[in-house]
Amino acid sequence: ILFLILSSHHVLSQETEYSMTFNCSLWQDNSMSVKRFAFARFSEVTEQCFLLFTLILLMFLASLAGNALIATAIWTNPVLHTPMYFFLANLSLLEIGYTCSVIPKMLQSLVSEARGISREGCATQMFFFAFFGISECCLLAAMAFDRYMAILCVHLAMVSWGVGCMVALGQTNYIFSLDFCGPCEIDHFFCDLPPILALACGDTSHNEAAVFVAATLCISSPFLLIIASYGRILAAVLSMPSPEGRQKALSTCSSHLLVVTLFYGSASVTYLRPKASHSPGIDKLLALSYTMVTSMLNPIIYSLRNKDVKAALRRTLGKKKVLAHR
Repeated sequence: ILFLILSSHHVLSQETEYSMTFNCSLWQDNSMSVKRFAFARFSEVTEQCFLLFTLILLMFLASLAGNALIATAIWTNPVLHTPMYFFLANLSLLEIGYTCSVIPKMLQSLVSEARGISREGCATQMFFFAFFGISECCLLAAMAFDRYMAILCVHLAMVSWGVGCMVALGQTNYIFSLDFCGPCEIDHFFCDLPPILALACGDTSHNEAAVFVAATLCISSPFLLIIASYGRILAAVLSMPSPEGRQKALSTCSSHLLVVTLFYGSASVTYLRPKASHSPGIDKLLALSYTMVTSMLNPIIYSLRNKDVKAALRRTLGKKKVLAHR
C-alpha cells in the first residue's frame, strides 16, 4: 500500500510542479542564510495524505507498543537477564528512540499546515535520527557474534551507542556548518542527511564524501559482518541431522535475514548513491523502509516469536492486571 501511494505521488509530482508555499526570504537573516525550513507538502490530494498518515500512525503505534513491551518484559523478568536478551532490550530502546525522533513531526507535516521547522530543530532531529540509527547498525552487528556476548555484552552495547553518538554529532555539525541560501523546502519526510545537503549552497563535495565514508563504515561494514555470520550459521544448520530442526532453524534465520537486509539494504541505497541519482519519490519510499517498516517488524521477528519472551510478557501483563484489580 505504501509503495502504491508513493508511486502515485511520484507520478503526480512529475505532471504537476508544486509552487513554493513558503517565502524563504522571510526566514533569512542579514547574512542571507536560511534560519528555518519547511517540509514540502506530500501531495495536493488530501485523501492520499490522510491514508499515508493513517498507515504510518498504525505502524508507529505497533512499533512503539511492541518495543516497549519487550523492553519492560526483559527488565522485569530476572530469567531474561542474559546477554542475548540484554542486546534485545537495547535494540528495543534504540527502536523507540529511532522512530520517536522523526515520526511525530512526519505525521504532523502530512495533515497539518504547520510544516515549518527551525534550523536548530532540524539539526536536533538529524542528530538523534543518526545517533539511534547508527547505534542500531552497530548493535545488530555485535549481536551477530554471539560467542563473545557473555564476556563483552555490556562493552559492545556501550561501544555501539558511543559510535552512534560520535558519528551523528560529527555529521550533523559538519552539515549545519554550511550556509543555506534557499530554497528552504525539504522534499522529504524528515531532516535526513541527503535532502538537507541538497539545500546547501556552495561546494558540498566534502560533506558528501564524509556521508559516504560514514555510511560505508557504519552501514555496509556491519551488514557484511552479519552476512558472514549468517553464512556460518547456515552451514551449521544444513549439517543438522534432524529435518524438523533444520526447517525451524532455516525459518528463523531467513526471517532475521529478511529484516536485516531490508534495513541495511534500503539505508545503503540511500546513503551510498551519488547525489545526481537521488529521486525524492524513491528516497521517501526507502526512508519508510528503514525507519518504519523494519521498526515494526523487529519486535515480531527478534522477540515475540521467542517462547521465553512470550512467557515473560504473559507474566508481566498478568502482574499489571493483578495490580489493576487491587
